[in-house]
Amino acid sequence: MEQQVEHSHLPVRGLSLHVAQAGKGELGTVVFLHGFPEIWYSWRHQMLAVAAAGYRAVAPDWRGYGLSDQPPEPEAASYDDLVEDLLAILDALSVPKAFLVVKDFGAMPAYEFALRHPSRTCGVMCLGVPFLNGGSSYTSLPEGFYILRWREPGRAEADFGRYDVKRVVQTIYVLFSRREIPIAKEDQEIMDLADLSTPLPEWFTEDDLAVYASLYEKSGFRYPMEMTYRTLHKRKPIEDPKFQVPVFVVMGEKDYVFKFPSVESVLKDGIMEKFAPDLKITYIPEGSHFVQEQFPDKVNDLLVSFLKDHPVSA
Repeated sequence: MEQQVEHSHLPVRGLSLHVAQAGKGELGTVVFLHGFPEIWYSWRHQMLAVAAAGYRAVAPDWRGYGLSDQPPEPEAASYDDLVEDLLAILDALSVPKAFLVVKDFGAMPAYEFALRHPSRTCGVMCLGVPFLNGGSSYTSLPEGFYILRWREPGRAEADFGRYDVKRVVQTIYVLFSRREIPIAKEDQEIMDLADLSTPLPEWFTEDDLAVYASLYEKSGFRYPMEMTYRTLHKRKPIEDPKFQVPVFVVMGEKDYVFKFPSVESVLKDGIMEKFAPDLKITYIPEGSHFVQEQFPDKVNDLLVSFLKDHPVSA
């Protein structure tokens, strides 16, 4: 795979951001935006598929992740930074307009980018997270809910610090591949929820784990925790949001996110259609939170088909 993917660093708003690319892009550019605990490599299957179909695949590591620089003040993390970074990446690569493929927390800056910069966006395909204007309330969930735990400054870092990075990534993949929301008891931390003997999912190899571990050994978890979990409550609802581009939401039916407050109703009660008039929703029956790695061929087919139906043009 590495022979087909080119790596470079771009100067972006005072930081050096790592970008992986594949394909020549005769049909346009597709930008892949990762979530947590992921990095550019999370899109390895999809990058090659769109490149083979005639598109240019671009997958950055967000600031503070993977091979990208760490921001000097992690505690000042904001989703606005990611929106502006994405705009700067497109400018640096001379991409006037791109189709966005996003996942997990990467959905938030992508949705905001599409709303703020419709002239730079051809469409959005999101895995696992519908558009929730202003975010979701977690007050109905127990104190041991992983987002509430990891929102506390230093708590996740102390929890993770008991183990090597490889074990941390493995545990998160095992836990987050399940249908149930990770919730710890009062005397537990989140890392205590997975048995050491639990094998990796069959679609996630030891080689994959080694790549993730090496990149999180470089970046650490401080900024990913700040960005992913400690800024959620700071997000403000967008006034009268209305997507001017096609939006495609793909959900694994066994994704634990379905059990978050309001997620299922947003998807199934027509709420998201109020914000996204050109909306398509597809469900993958056995799909987990990591559906693009679990069922790469299925996701690739859905993606390439949607791209063909919605041409990516400048």
